[in-house]
Amino acid sequence: MGLGIDIIIFVSAILFGIFLYWRESNGNGAYRFINKIMNSKELQMSADNPKGFIYKQPFIPRLLFVVITMLVVGLILQFLTPIEIFSNYFALSGFATFATGTLIGTYLANFVIKTTEVVEEKSDSLSDFVDEAVEKGKDLIEDLKNKDNKAVEEAKKEIAKVPEPKAEQKSARDRLKDKGLM
Repeated sequence: MGLGIDIIIFVSAILFGIFLYWRESNGNGAYRFINKIMNSKELQMSADNPKGFIYKQPFIPRLLFVVITMLVVGLILQFLTPIEIFSNYFALSGFATFATGTLIGTYLANFVIKTTEVVEEKSDSLSDFVDEAVEKGKDLIEDLKNKDNKAVEEAKKEIAKVPEPKAEQKSARDRLKDKGLM
C-alpha cells in the first residue's frame, strides 16, 4: 500500500464527512434519542434545537465523536473480520487518514452550507446592490464626459496665459569665456 491508496482513502473520507454533516443538518433524530436516554427531563434539549453529534458542535466534541466512531468501527472490523486494523501499520495509517478526512469533510460541508445560506439571504439585496452600482457607474461616466470638456477649456485658457519663453541666452560658462576669464 502506498501513497495512492492513502489519497483515495482521504478523498472518500472527506466525502463521507460531508455526507455525515449534511445528513445531520437535515435531522438529528439519533442525537435527540441519545439525549433523551442520557438526560433528565429538565436537562433534555429543546424540540427546536438543531444540534447533533457533528452539526453545530465545537471542535473537541466533533473530534471526539469522529474518533470514537472510527475506533468502534475499527474494533468491529478487527474482531469480526479477517481485517487487522490495529496490528498492521498500513491499515492503521489508512484508519487515521479516514478519521482525519472525515473531520475535514465536516468542516468543508459546514463552510458550504453556511455560504449557501448567506448567498440565499443576500441574493435580493445583492441584485439591488448591483443595480445601484451600475447606475452610479453611468452617472460617473456622464460626469467624466462633462468634466473633460470643462477641463479642456480651462487648460486652453491656462496655456494662453503662459508668457512666451525668452530668447536663448548664453550660458554662464560662455559669458565667462567671452570676458576671457576662462
